[in-house]
Amino acid sequence: MAITQGAISKALDWAYEKAITGGLPGTSDAYELAEEYSKKCGDVRTQIDLLIRWQSGKSATSGFITGLGGIVTLPVAIPANLASVLYIQLRMIAAIATLSGHDVKDDKVRAMAYACLCGNAAVEILKDVGIAVGKKFAEQGLKKLSYEVIKKINQKVGFRLLTKFGSKGIINLSKAIPIVGGIAGAVVDGTSTSGMGKIAKRLFVE
Repeated sequence: MAITQGAISKALDWAYEKAITGGLPGTSDAYELAEEYSKKCGDVRTQIDLLIRWQSGKSATSGFITGLGGIVTLPVAIPANLASVLYIQLRMIAAIATLSGHDVKDDKVRAMAYACLCGNAAVEILKDVGIAVGKKFAEQGLKKLSYEVIKKINQKVGFRLLTKFGSKGIINLSKAIPIVGGIAGAVVDGTSTSGMGKIAKRLFVE
């Protein structure tokens, strides 16, 4: 199965909407996840660290499972195992944004959430569109995101993810050998999820 940049973009929108609306049966949405961790001991940063640690493990152990309710009805041409990982990762990022006091329904926050999927490369992506990530980014940087800048960020994220996931070999391996391919991919997913959480913390926490 060949993955296109358009399919990646549609999958991101699908996963994000599911993440903030609780669209997958048996899973909590980003708001509920944020509320759960807001009750943990410590300040917001500590709560986010706990969330990242738990969600990274969740991605590493169940990110490749295709049996999540609704995943099999994914309306775009993208493997179900990849869709499930995107869902888990975006839900974590949206929960971090919520814990940090941001409105995840805002297109600016959504664009930042997508950028976080690129890990540390998110800083480079923002730099490419003229946004510097400094100490005051969460407070001031988000306000500078115009519609055109948001569009550019989404395009760059789509291209990077296409480069990352667009290899036919990787997709065919996970499809032809679901257990071996799934476990192999799961190790990467867990590690990358942790990196995404850390960059989300950097971008969203004031």
